[in-house]
Amino acid sequence: MRKFFRTILLITLLFPLAIIPYQVVKGNNDIVYYVPLENEVEQGLSHFLERAIKTAEKDGAKAIIFEIHTPGGRVDSADDIAKLLNGTELKTIGFINQNAYSAGAYISLYMDEIYMVPSGKMGSAAVITQDGNAADQKAQSAWLASMKAAAESGGKDPVYAMAMADDSIDLPKYGAPKGKLLTLTASQAVEVGYANGIVNNREELLKTLQFENAEIRDLETTFAEDLARFLTNPIVVPILLSIGSLGLVLELYSPGFGIPGYMGIVSLLLYFYGHYIAGFAGYESVILLVLGIILLILELFIPGGIAGFLGLGAIVFSILLAGENVIHTGISLLVAITIAIFAMVILMKIFGKKMRLLNKIVLRDATTTEEGYVSNRTRTDLLGKVATTITPLRPSGTIQIDDERVDAVSEGNFINVNKKVKVVKVEGVRIVVREMNEEND
Repeated sequence: MRKFFRTILLITLLFPLAIIPYQVVKGNNDIVYYVPLENEVEQGLSHFLERAIKTAEKDGAKAIIFEIHTPGGRVDSADDIAKLLNGTELKTIGFINQNAYSAGAYISLYMDEIYMVPSGKMGSAAVITQDGNAADQKAQSAWLASMKAAAESGGKDPVYAMAMADDSIDLPKYGAPKGKLLTLTASQAVEVGYANGIVNNREELLKTLQFENAEIRDLETTFAEDLARFLTNPIVVPILLSIGSLGLVLELYSPGFGIPGYMGIVSLLLYFYGHYIAGFAGYESVILLVLGIILLILELFIPGGIAGFLGLGAIVFSILLAGENVIHTGISLLVAITIAIFAMVILMKIFGKKMRLLNKIVLRDATTTEEGYVSNRTRTDLLGKVATTITPLRPSGTIQIDDERVDAVSEGNFINVNKKVKVVKVEGVRIVVREMNEEND
């Protein structure tokens, strides 16, 4: 029995050694990175891909596969990604797992090889502005040249890339007559030499590339990168700035520091966090932001408003510095401030009486005469009375009526001390007197 247990123990210890040679033979020690290139093309994606390429280069990877599914995005971000692809010695492979439109098609053309799923498409690369309108002729011309250069960089016929961005090119064979942008299907892309093959899934792609035995390392975006991509989205940026502006504007008109101020500061911090992670904001913009917040806090303790306005100026300047483009950021900030002012007016006009927060901001109580309040005592009872000047009137001075000292003014002439005067007019607290003499006694 002991011999049997010894045999079992020996087999258990030697079993891992027995399978090691099989694992070594099966693996070829190649490292391949698999990176998602999806959603909108913007600067956050550019910085993520930069990290991915540097990581793959550092680990000595043989290739890097980008799984592409994007509707397009910013031209400048696409240019940055194209520079990254041109600048690496790694073999880059684009796997269009559905769609590569606009900037996505442009980026795909810089890959060493392109593979597509059967339902995949690439093209429709007209350049448009942020409001959805066609860009001006200068921007379109530059983008058309970029598309041509992208195709030529991979030895591809540039006419198809240009037709993706220019609807005046006539390619009816591929469903793009004049007036329509070119969008290639997977089979059409293979036919014109824009794709190297069609695969159904990732496993088939790895087998086609002979990477089925390689060590595949998936590189995903971190939470910080995902958050930065969201916060630097062109739609999200004006919203954050609007909330920040509205919060700070409300805070300027309210005593102390409350919810509007916290909302404004949190929105600005999110704006700076996203732009800092994306690589736009440097230390100088962060320092200016902190300085601006400190000055706003000092405004609570230092009267005069100077600290508050300096703080707002520092915050505005820091926002401009942190933005990707000073002009675009300035426009977004101007729009945000306008929206904040209009929102504040609307809130006060429509919902002011119903919202407790605005009731605390706006003084609605009035001290009216009907309720028994008076701002100053009206001295109409002195009208017609005779008094004596106890100081010269030049033209103002002091008179004595009975036992009461009263401030008064003459009708413009000088009246000496100890002269008899008569009250001829009372205007609020202003008492007008006239000197008495033998003619007007």
